[in-house]
Amino acid sequence: MSSELPAFSWPTDPSLQPAIAPVPTERITPEWAWGGSTGLGMKVCIVDSGVDGDHRAIGGMLRGGAVVEETDDGVEVTEGTHSDLFGHGTACAGIIHSIAPDAEIYSARVLGKNLKGYGSTFVAGLQWALDNGMNVINVSMSTSKQDFAGILREVADQAYFSNRIIVAAANNTAVYSYPWLFSSVISVACHAEPDPFTFYYNPDPPVEFTAPGVDVDMAWAGGKRATGTGNSFAAPHIAGIIALILAKHPTLTPFQIKSVMYYTAKNVRTELAAAEEEKRDE
Repeated sequence: MSSELPAFSWPTDPSLQPAIAPVPTERITPEWAWGGSTGLGMKVCIVDSGVDGDHRAIGGMLRGGAVVEETDDGVEVTEGTHSDLFGHGTACAGIIHSIAPDAEIYSARVLGKNLKGYGSTFVAGLQWALDNGMNVINVSMSTSKQDFAGILREVADQAYFSNRIIVAAANNTAVYSYPWLFSSVISVACHAEPDPFTFYYNPDPPVEFTAPGVDVDMAWAGGKRATGTGNSFAAPHIAGIIALILAKHPTLTPFQIKSVMYYTAKNVRTELAAAEEEKRDE
């Protein structure tokens, strides 16, 4: 019998396996996951309408970006500073900064003044974020166009297998769209509780987690503030928390990050505590 293993196989001899450092699940608490972390060293990209880097809610943490546009010659990517053409991207960036104040913010502007864009620029913006080493990518937008489902899945898988996290907001209407439907991203909808660190695991697919997204006080373009409701504003809460986790535990993979998020979700922690209490009473 041949001793050669097929591609992607793993030897069963522990001495030949990569080292792992498992953590007992009872130790996976919010304090363990992100306690004391500020997001230092993390690069977080907002793929959206741009980011107002001068807004006080961004704290001077905008470090770069790119404008991605559809031209007669195809998609054009221009790196450099730019404005927010709507306010949506600034809102997401401000939420992330409020949670992970030392994380570096980057912007890939793929949407125009009316918050509309092209599937081609959407894909190119995500690719720019990956090519420029972003650790976390916030995507508070989606497309229902099937023509782009395949290439968006490829980009999402590329992120997953290169240990980058895409956090994607679910559609605000009962429409299946992309990339939030893909299992290689972390999909987010909203709940009405105000605490920015309170999130829930959703056991009913396709959305995985819910975070604050109702009547959210947020930054807006031009130094303004606004109040808004939507899954768009829930996703950056999760993106900010993940930036904290990765800054503290930089070797965690996307699979492990999802596991940490599961064990630190409020409803899961409540159920685990109840089960532990019941066990003590036996």
